[in-house]
Amino acid sequence: MRTSVKTWVIAAALATIAAGAHAEDKDKLKIGVIATLSGPPAVLGQQLRNGFELAVKELGGKMGGREVELFVQDDELKPDVAVSKVRALVDRDKVDFVVGPIFSNILQAIVKPATDGGAILISPNAGTSNFAGKDCNPNLFVTSYQNDQMHEIMGKYAQDSGKKTAFIMAPNYQAGKDSLAGFKRYFKGEVLDEVYVPLNQLDYSAELSKIAAAKPEAVFVFLPGGMGVNFVKQFRQAGLADKTTFLSTFTVDESTLPAHKDAAVGFYAGSNWAPNLDNPQNKAFVAAYEKEYGAVPATYAFQAYDTAMLIDSALKATKGDTQNKDALRAALLKADFKSLRGKFTFNTNHYPIQDFYLTKVAKRPDGKFQTEIEKAVFTDYADPHAKDCPMK
Repeated sequence: MRTSVKTWVIAAALATIAAGAHAEDKDKLKIGVIATLSGPPAVLGQQLRNGFELAVKELGGKMGGREVELFVQDDELKPDVAVSKVRALVDRDKVDFVVGPIFSNILQAIVKPATDGGAILISPNAGTSNFAGKDCNPNLFVTSYQNDQMHEIMGKYAQDSGKKTAFIMAPNYQAGKDSLAGFKRYFKGEVLDEVYVPLNQLDYSAELSKIAAAKPEAVFVFLPGGMGVNFVKQFRQAGLADKTTFLSTFTVDESTLPAHKDAAVGFYAGSNWAPNLDNPQNKAFVAAYEKEYGAVPATYAFQAYDTAMLIDSALKATKGDTQNKDALRAALLKADFKSLRGKFTFNTNHYPIQDFYLTKVAKRPDGKFQTEIEKAVFTDYADPHAKDCPMK
């Protein structure tokens, strides 16, 4: 009898400890971060991860008063891998939010498993046209832009600066198609050639020969990560920089400029932000990022940082509650935080309304490279697909 009582007491004590551990674990805010962290585009995913982690660190490891537990996953730029990892984040790890990804083909693959599983998905980079329009989702928020918009900047600049002909090129996936569609929405001159290359192509000798033969007044390219690094170097080596105006998006930015170095100086890009954007919160962020990671932050980092601050602001409003999804969505939609870009509001489709700029690559006095704002191209600009979104 004594042994039986002793056994019961030990069992009860263990159950109490387990229950306490479970309660403590349940109180944690669980966030899954999914980004491309391997292969040539890994530098982009690393910026996303770093920007988010920096924000969490500055918040003292808590959001809305709850301790944050991060689950970071590499999608390997493979939709099937991304789906499996997101399902694990939602079903096994019980995350409240999924943050990511970098690439639009991954976003298209993970929206359903993330949101059907009960998580709120916040994309700090990819922003395809379908989710801005007819396929908009109450549990999907985008803190970056709608894909077309960044490229529309360059189309408008090419048009406003009097360019009559252009050669345009992008990877053959949804973001690439959105990119060239965005450029053509504002550029009314002649497109001499519209070229789609395989994702992660690194040799552009054939395309450069086409550019040389076409003799366009402007070349517009969307070639992210290692694709852009190779293209810019090969473009310079081919002697084309002195023969045509180089316009781009996500091709010459802070994630790739350490590899480009002087080859990219003077090249133009379109963006919703730059490291020299003049507001207090951005100055503090850039300084903190450079101190923490020894590199200049890119858009991927700043948008991820903003995403963390958005989540924190929403949880402050809900007093840390993530169970009432209606209240949580409403709090996210208010976007009650200081964005590093300055003005920021969500449209009815959960995509931002914001300003966009023409930027130019410069070499800083300390020898580092960054993009710098030349002028505003769009102000308080909403994407054209919001009208097709049934959320009102």
